[in-house]
Amino acid sequence: MKAFQFLAILFFTISFSNCAQQSKIKPTVYTVGDSTVKNGKGDGYSGLWGWGDFISQFLDSTKVKVENHALGGTSSRTYQNLGLWDTVNNKLKKGDYVLIQFGHNDNGPVNDTIRARGTIKGVGNETEEIDNMITGDHEIVHSYGWYIEKIVKDAKAKGAIPIIMSPIPRNDWKEGKVPRNNKSYGLWAKQIAERNDVTFIDLNDKMASELEKYGEDNVTGTFFYKRDHTHTSARGAVMAASIIADELKQTSNPLKEYILETPRVVLPKKKNIFLIGDSTMANSSNPNAIGWGMAFPQFCDTMQVNIINKARGGRSTRTFEFEGLWDAAKKEFKKGDVVFIQFGHNDAGNIDKAKFRGSLKGMGDETQEVQRDSILEIVHTYGWYMKKMIRETKEKGALPVVLSLTPRNEWPNGVVEQRHDTYIKWSKEAAEKEDAIFIDLSHAVAQKYQELGKEKVKAFFPKDHTHTGLEGATFTAKTFAEILKKHKEVGLRGCVYINK
Repeated sequence: MKAFQFLAILFFTISFSNCAQQSKIKPTVYTVGDSTVKNGKGDGYSGLWGWGDFISQFLDSTKVKVENHALGGTSSRTYQNLGLWDTVNNKLKKGDYVLIQFGHNDNGPVNDTIRARGTIKGVGNETEEIDNMITGDHEIVHSYGWYIEKIVKDAKAKGAIPIIMSPIPRNDWKEGKVPRNNKSYGLWAKQIAERNDVTFIDLNDKMASELEKYGEDNVTGTFFYKRDHTHTSARGAVMAASIIADELKQTSNPLKEYILETPRVVLPKKKNIFLIGDSTMANSSNPNAIGWGMAFPQFCDTMQVNIINKARGGRSTRTFEFEGLWDAAKKEFKKGDVVFIQFGHNDAGNIDKAKFRGSLKGMGDETQEVQRDSILEIVHTYGWYMKKMIRETKEKGALPVVLSLTPRNEWPNGVVEQRHDTYIKWSKEAAEKEDAIFIDLSHAVAQKYQELGKEKVKAFFPKDHTHTGLEGATFTAKTFAEILKKHKEVGLRGCVYINK
């Protein structure tokens, strides 16, 4: 009898402990969808984000967790054919939530050699048998509604709670309005929700209405990019996520209990790009002497990066250091910033005469004492100053990138003048000795000048052979952007674009 009582107590204790542990397990909110829910790896590459990357900021993380399982390029059909839904479905437990949004890619061809991701329009049971031209498999293709309904039924079978969204609107405008999809995928998503008695959020209409409050000119460049009418910026993704949270509050869906009353929305931190150099890089009010750094921001995604141009006309590595310009700039550097350093045009000047801006030639540690009024200055080599800037940039946790100086409009023997044996050579050596990235901007620009020819390039230099006007500055800036677009190490490929 005592043994029986002991076993009964033990069974009760274990059962109670298991129930208590289960009650402590947070429900999970799973998001399934396409690139408007999660773009790429969800890291904001090219400035594009999905609302699934921000929905967690509107939920109480102490009570619920979020997993974004959306994948760009998928339709309601291919998401399941690729086994992505199975991955989520296998993890589902009672009390979890599934946020569902498809439609942007369902309108494609049912069968082709490119993507074969389309679904049959509507919510019916009609099918189309195909031999998939990509996979080679025999496949029965269903309607959009059929695929959405399958996810809903699978989730319900696990005791999870599905929530359906209509696809976010595209940044297309007609007569001051954003077109709705309430006669296609938005309608069909709603019909499946009603048929299965699950929560439906008309994200398409609600977000379109919100965008219309701002107007097309204010939406483009803030919530969407001009170059992409489908995928949102971080601010656009936050708008979508906030609408979902606000709409859930108006429903009886239990997920609303986890929505924060005053969410603290944190947008991705902008990366700072510093430009350190002379007049060929600097901002200028003189239309005949504009540095390429002044034109550079137009090729950058300024929603992702800040361009901070610290270049100053007339400066060499020596005077940038001597006048305190380097120390002032360095104070602003932070971990993760990128610092482009480009000098050479003025370093060939006088060392111990008026302007006092020349540095010693080469890479060595030799010095020269120069009396400047009451100040005795110790002048170093060009390479010494460059190496110092590289080291001190690294000490701040920023990334130093050394650029060769820009080419002049000089054509000895019909070839664009460059300084391969001096300042380009020393810039490269300084970068190599301090393990920094070196970009030969001089070579890239000179190569293009050569292709254009002397007469066309002449228009880039309205003042003299060194300084460019706006057209020339833009030409150099675009060339630099093209380099960065392909340069993996610098890490700005997703922050620049060249469709200008």
